Amino acid sequence: MLNTTHFNFKNLAISVGILHFALLVGCGNNAQQNTDHQAAQTTVAELPKEVRIAWGGGPRVWVLGKADGDFEKAFGTKIKWVEFATGADVINYFAANEIDIARFGSSPAVAGITRGLPIEIIGLEGLVSSAERLIVRPEIKNLQDLVGKKVAFPANSTAQYALEQALALQKIDKSKIQLLPLKPAEIVAAWTRGDIDAAYVWGPFTQQLEKAGGQEIYRTTTLNDQGILVYNNFAVRKAFAAQHSDLVVKFLKTYQEQVDEYKRDPKAASEKISKYLSLPYDQVETTLAGIEYIALKDQATEKYLGATANDEKSGLAKATLDIAKFLVNIGELKQSDLPKSYAPNINSQYLIEATK
Repeated sequence: MLNTTHFNFKNLAISVGILHFALLVGCGNNAQQNTDHQAAQTTVAELPKEVRIAWGGGPRVWVLGKADGDFEKAFGTKIKWVEFATGADVINYFAANEIDIARFGSSPAVAGITRGLPIEIIGLEGLVSSAERLIVRPEIKNLQDLVGKKVAFPANSTAQYALEQALALQKIDKSKIQLLPLKPAEIVAAWTRGDIDAAYVWGPFTQQLEKAGGQEIYRTTTLNDQGILVYNNFAVRKAFAAQHSDLVVKFLKTYQEQVDEYKRDPKAASEKISKYLSLPYDQVETTLAGIEYIALKDQATEKYLGATANDEKSGLAKATLDIAKFLVNIGELKQSDLPKSYAPNINSQYLIEATK
């Protein structure tokens, strides 16, 4: 998977300071609170001159709608597509009020919410499944064989989260494994040199490792099947959603249309995106196929975002807490900063409206 959802949270603290993030979300921010309150009172609003959507520049199903102008048609107004490189960029854009809607990873979303970013999760792009896998040397047959080996992963990523969850499920002491945080390209180089024995990463890097003799022994699908959700989410600024809830609903509906188009003919959809982004077809095909797409009506259930808004018992409410604990364990968040629940920032109401 393209590295558009992962970032170093320590750098985030610096970036947030530069942006005066505390002023945006702190207790003394009366102006922002008043703005949010006024927006919340608005039920019908004029169309904004533009809707600012953050995207990672890589192959995703919703690029079909970008290529065809479907989002502009649905909204009835201009869309400004703001490209980002990492999840840190997305958080900074939200903090600076430079974007309205974004698709990015679960880990940065949880970190942003923990730090008071005024956003809410409104849906899932999908679950990370075969898009992220553990590739190993031929002599490694299972997770237990990783003990004493060098295992690489992209730092602070869904791949690292999946690796640590997999080890925990198998009751493997990770201190007995040499865990090495490396960027995806560095992982391939280290594998080629013989410096590492295994790596948990996304495509197309997984395919490169396999071509160099690696074998898959684990994929993130296994975690999802056991109720440990590893996902990319859609998030929106709360003030924007309060003022333009109809556009949030239209966004979700339009995204579902792109998923439906892809499922009808994955090859044709992959070819269209490949041409639009000028990327190799096999890379696009693999990336799109590695995501498990959840229909909106299924997302609006307790298994995912919840059958009601801010559902404390939803799958995502549990998943966000698990992710937060993971971020604490790797030193990226403080335990004292964690809320009792992330449900107040998980709003399935837009999904419910989109499926009526």
